Amino acid sequence: MTIDLTQFEKEEYCYLTTRGRVTGKPHEIEIWFVVHEGALYIMSGGMDRSDWVKNLLKDPNVTLRIARQTFPAQASLLEDKVIEPLVRMKMAAKYNEWEEGRSLSEWARAALVVKFEAKE
Repeated sequence: MTIDLTQFEKEEYCYLTTRGRVTGKPHEIEIWFVVHEGALYIMSGGMDRSDWVKNLLKDPNVTLRIARQTFPAQASLLEDKVIEPLVRMKMAAKYNEWEEGRSLSEWARAALVVKFEAKE
């Protein structure tokens, strides 16, 4: 059964659980997200210095919890230069990091974009 991530588009936060790269213990954070073309995206203002990013770079198997639903996902750094600006704009619009006629906020322009695909 494939999870239809579009059902979560209006939710404000998701809860990402990674495995500690040193301890192996689960670490959960509350964080902003958007859904785009069947995948979920999160942006890291701390770039690859954020603990959650360091953790998923070591083990990309993560758990996402949104609106009382929990499911496994596979994380990867977004390298698609066509999708990236669309995700940045969508994230900025959802979280008021952009106003019409103005440029994106520093965070929306520069943060590291991470892609999550739900696993069956």
